[in-house]
Amino acid sequence: MKNIKDIDIREKKILIRVDFNVPFDEHNNITDDTRIRGVLPTINHALDEHAKIIIMSHLGRPKGKRQEKFSLAPVAKRLSRLIDKDIKLAPDCIGEEVRAIVDAMQPGEVVLLENLRFHAAEQENDREFSKKLASLADIFVNDAFAVAHRAHASVVGVTEFFDQCAAGFLLQKEMDYFQRSMGDPVRPLVAIVGGAKVSSKLGALRNMLDRVDKMIIGGAMANTFLKSWGYSVGKSKVEDDLLETARELVEKAKSKGVKFYLPVDCIVADRFEPRAETMRTTVQEVPDEWMILDIGPATTLLFSEALENARTIVWNGPMGAFEMDAYSRGTMAMVQRVAGSHALTIVGGGDTDVAVHKAGETNNISYMSTGGGAFLMLMEGKTLPGVAALEEKK
Repeated sequence: MKNIKDIDIREKKILIRVDFNVPFDEHNNITDDTRIRGVLPTINHALDEHAKIIIMSHLGRPKGKRQEKFSLAPVAKRLSRLIDKDIKLAPDCIGEEVRAIVDAMQPGEVVLLENLRFHAAEQENDREFSKKLASLADIFVNDAFAVAHRAHASVVGVTEFFDQCAAGFLLQKEMDYFQRSMGDPVRPLVAIVGGAKVSSKLGALRNMLDRVDKMIIGGAMANTFLKSWGYSVGKSKVEDDLLETARELVEKAKSKGVKFYLPVDCIVADRFEPRAETMRTTVQEVPDEWMILDIGPATTLLFSEALENARTIVWNGPMGAFEMDAYSRGTMAMVQRVAGSHALTIVGGGDTDVAVHKAGETNNISYMSTGGGAFLMLMEGKTLPGVAALEEKK
């Protein structure tokens, strides 16, 4: 996979795929511009080379129809402020009007195309749509790790029509850190996996058991493992059809010599509400009418001890329903423990990044991945379509 520094982009038109799918508040203000800031090194490098920079991204889920609430106009304003340069927002991402704007560009100018997903053809990886996008530029650069697991027109389809394709600095950085953590890690390597469902992370669990030294399971997915061991978990969320699979994963861990950690105590509530009645209990004594919503203090201590000698930590998924303060202590305690570790720490997806931001520990994590689904696909041991498309061009 070529890097943007490996090719000559001076004064050329470059089409850069980024992920500007940022969150907004009710007043249409951007609440977190991390994803915009993440691609600034690539954009600034292109500016230094006096390239004509054409940026494309999606925002939200407009379902193939133009909807003004999904316009990239607020993103254009924020990007303009961040790079201290005027950004021209095109009225669409393809068409004669867009071509006229691009043809009139001078070296060092930046054009942001309107939301790709205003066209259903984007997600369909339509060849004709890909060709129209590609016709706007001389070189393609993919710096959108967060959508690299999607075989969409702007990620995969366009590469067919370029002689030169490369990864931006963010995509390259994501792949490098993942290689350091899972490909050739400094051991012991510890994986922390949380979230709601075993089913959504089954492939990742199976693959990581071939690679890690220790595995820590938290969140609602731990309930399925606990029930597979014969424990009653009350009204907690459980995937009953995966109980046998859970047992198989534990047996695989044993056969591989992987230390497998599950909660030993938990915070339970009589209903899924912030003001519900709560109490701490061991996993053996969960009341029939109650549900597990967080790990308990003994589990936090156990998990912390498991991390004590870790040299590499990969974390995906929270330890409980941390979006409610009453059930956030377990996740927040783990954030503090991971952030305070001397290990290489990589956090990505499953709302884990939200928890880290909430705890104010972003600067103490070695690397915060910008992609949820892409990060999970890598954890499954699969090749990202967006990366494979670039590798074919090297």
